Amino acid sequence: MNANLEVSCLSTAASATLQAADPDLKPSTARPIPKNMQAIVQRRYGGAETLELGTLAVPQPTDGQVLIEVAAAGVDRGVWHLMVGLPWVIRLGFGLTGPKQPVPGLDVSGRVVAVGPAVDGFRVGDEVFGVGSGTFAEYAVAEARKLAHRSPDVSVEQAAALPISGMTALQAIRDVGMVRAGQRILVLGASGGVGSFTVQIARHYGGRVTGVASTSKLDFVRSLGAERVIDYTHEDALDSDTRYDVIIDIA
Repeated sequence: MNANLEVSCLSTAASATLQAADPDLKPSTARPIPKNMQAIVQRRYGGAETLELGTLAVPQPTDGQVLIEVAAAGVDRGVWHLMVGLPWVIRLGFGLTGPKQPVPGLDVSGRVVAVGPAVDGFRVGDEVFGVGSGTFAEYAVAEARKLAHRSPDVSVEQAAALPISGMTALQAIRDVGMVRAGQRILVLGASGGVGSFTVQIARHYGGRVTGVASTSKLDFVRSLGAERVIDYTHEDALDSDTRYDVIIDIA
C-alpha cells in the first residue's frame, strides 16, 4: 500500500447546527454543522471486507482540538496495520478484540469548521492538513498541534498524502540521519510512501541518493532525484564496495 493513495470523502449539505456541550466551543457561522455524518466504519479487525459505510454522530472538539470538514484523507501502510490489527502488539493500545476508534484514517486535509477551547493559530474557515482521528469520514477531529495551514499551491489530495509518511521521512533524514550536503545516502524501499519522500528530502539536503526498488519502479525513483538506482531483484545493494554515510531502511 502506498501513501500516495488518497480517499476523497463524501460531501453532503449540512442540515442542522452543532449543539456544543462546551460553551467555549466556537462553531462555524458560515454554514451549520450537521448532527450526523457518513463515515467508513470498522467494528472488528480484518481486511477491507470489515469496512462499511455507516452513519455516526459528528465528533466535537475538546481542549486543543479542532473539527475539520474532510476534503481528502490519506492511506498509508499504518492504516492497513490498524485495520488488520497486526502485529499483535498494536491491539494493546488500539483495542484487543476490535478497534477502539471505529472510523479508520489518520492523514487528513480539509477546512476547520469548529474550534475547541485552548486552540491558538487556527480559526473557522482555515484550510489545514495534518494528522487527525477517524479521518475516513465527512468530519474528523484533530489536535491543533498536529496540523498546519495548507498552501493554495498544494491540492487537498496532495496535502492528505503528506503528513505521516512525509514526517517520518523528514525525521529520518534531518533528525536521526542528520544528512549533510555531499553525503552518500542509501534508501531501501525508495518507491513506497515513506521512501519516495525520503529520496526527495535527502536530495533537498544535498545528499547523493541511491534508491533501491523493484524493476518497474526504478524510473520513478530516478525521477524523484536519486543519483543511482538499484534493482533489488537482481542486485544486493549492500553486497558491494560502495560505502554510505547514512542508510535508511524503510522496511
